[in-house]
Amino acid sequence: MRPLRPFNFNTSAELFPAAIRKKKRAGFTYRRFGTAAEAVQFAMEQLPTDSLNGAYLQVEEARFDQNGIRSLYESEAFPLPRRPKPAPVAETDADAA
Repeated sequence: MRPLRPFNFNTSAELFPAAIRKKKRAGFTYRRFGTAAEAVQFAMEQLPTDSLNGAYLQVEEARFDQNGIRSLYESEAFPLPRRPKPAPVAETDADAA
């Protein structure tokens, strides 16, 4: 496996969400962002799951699919605050019964 080249989160980016064919209302459409970090954050935190599946992010000549977008979001180099992960729900005695 080759090492990843450094990624510049400050580069402008374009997000192309997948079309939602099952829904009649308009889904998210193409959107341009000032920085790739903003595009990645939007994709991971605001796009519906069905729009993210099949979406791609274009940053200069590089394209990132859903897995690539997720990798960028989870990267230690990601410069923006991430949405807090939900706390795990503890099982109580009433739940176990």
